[in-house]
Amino acid sequence: MNLKEKVDLDNLPKHIAVIMDGNGRWAKQRGGLRIFGHQSAITAVRETVESAAELGVEYLTLYAFSTENWKRPAVEVSALMKLLVSTIRKETATLNKNNIRLQTIGNTGSLPASCQKELQEAIELTKQNSRMTLVLALSYSGRWDITQAMQRMAHEVGQGNIQADAINEATVEQFLSTAGMPDPELLIRTSGEQRISNFLLWQLAYTELYITELLWPDFRKEHLYEAIVSYQRRERRFGKTSEQLTK
Repeated sequence: MNLKEKVDLDNLPKHIAVIMDGNGRWAKQRGGLRIFGHQSAITAVRETVESAAELGVEYLTLYAFSTENWKRPAVEVSALMKLLVSTIRKETATLNKNNIRLQTIGNTGSLPASCQKELQEAIELTKQNSRMTLVLALSYSGRWDITQAMQRMAHEVGQGNIQADAINEATVEQFLSTAGMPDPELLIRTSGEQRISNFLLWQLAYTELYITELLWPDFRKEHLYEAIVSYQRRERRFGKTSEQLTK
């Protein structure tokens, strides 16, 4: 039995999030520049997106560029932005072919105008697709997300539209950039780093973590299946005891 056959299609995570880590190290191991690793990672993205949609995953969120990544050398950031534009342009037809809708979360207004243009065009061209939603986290961080939610809520309180003592978890979720999406049940992180790197801090409260030593450019569909099978073997208790779950 291959790994795909081991996946229980009746117990799929509705939302998988991925921290795509290790591109620079992958390139360095091969004597190349960091951008070579980013370019080589496109195959990993394509296989992960297509195989997740094929299985029936509803949401796939990829941590593509964090707010902290702006601190990287200007030449790398510039090359990344150009790669982002060209990749979106090339892959939009494939997204439509696979009935996949594109969305973004993050402070996308800080991206170069060319990136914003390509993103908006791809979002518009894929908005009717319904098989799976691919979410690109761009210029995103969990602290940014919570901060902007607090700012927007404070404005609504100031306008008298929300009573401060009526704010609860559901209220906060409505103001996060992921409003309307289920929280991820599974987070995959490549490269072996054991941290969440300021990603979806609110949304990952009860997410199962799957960490692999594999560097992201080497990630393929069988590795996605392996992560899902690992998730399906776990007991999701949400603070309850095992005995409570069996009653």
